[in-house]
Amino acid sequence: MDPKPSPTPQNANEIPNKQGQRDFLNHLEVYLAKRDGVDKLLKISRYATKIILASSVLPETLIVTKRLKSFESSVGLSRKAFRLGKFVQDVNALRGSHFDSKEEIILSIIAYGGEGLYYFVEQFVWLAKSGLIDSKHSKSLGKISAWTEFVGYIGSISLKFRDLKKLSEDEVCLESSVEIAVTRGVGRQEEERRLWKLREKKLMKKLSIVQDFADGLMALADIRDGRGQFSGPLLVSCAGLLSALISTHKNWVSC
Repeated sequence: MDPKPSPTPQNANEIPNKQGQRDFLNHLEVYLAKRDGVDKLLKISRYATKIILASSVLPETLIVTKRLKSFESSVGLSRKAFRLGKFVQDVNALRGSHFDSKEEIILSIIAYGGEGLYYFVEQFVWLAKSGLIDSKHSKSLGKISAWTEFVGYIGSISLKFRDLKKLSEDEVCLESSVEIAVTRGVGRQEEERRLWKLREKKLMKKLSIVQDFADGLMALADIRDGRGQFSGPLLVSCAGLLSALISTHKNWVSC
């Protein structure tokens, strides 16, 4: 039997492209299978809509404006359903943590406890807004939710700054190791790979801090009922979109 002809350059170029598409679709499937994946896509759509509404680009009299308001409200309620039982992850994260100091214990309790309590209360906020619980409790539950979220972000940001400091110290040590490896001519690639991974982790930590500040700003605006400085609808909506984009990137990378 004659051997099969080798693929032409055109076919050779097409195969990797199809493989790349399959890889992307597989990645997308895994991403969308996650609760956080779908939730953050909803968050992007909601705050993009809020930015359009807050910027007054569209007149109030237009039908599309009313539809956007209805869409934003509906998506906001839908996102709350994704928080059912989510407080359990904070309980488990706190149980599985290893503490190096009393300060870290306190900050972890504030961070995980605050966020866990926030997700727990949000379940009842959703039930109130969906009509199962009397809607008169919605405002008080919303206040409790906003305060616990805000306190949680204070602890989370503090912990992440501590982590960032440790990463910076490790980075200095690895840079020295790379220089030694270059001088000796042995193990350079391995040390550079470790340094690259550390810097990538450091970047993600910085993005996570920015995200927490953005979410904290939104929680503060909820506490103040949208009044006061840094509580304007457009600023808060931009903070929400920024947080959603960072979280989407983090979830995508982690898939």
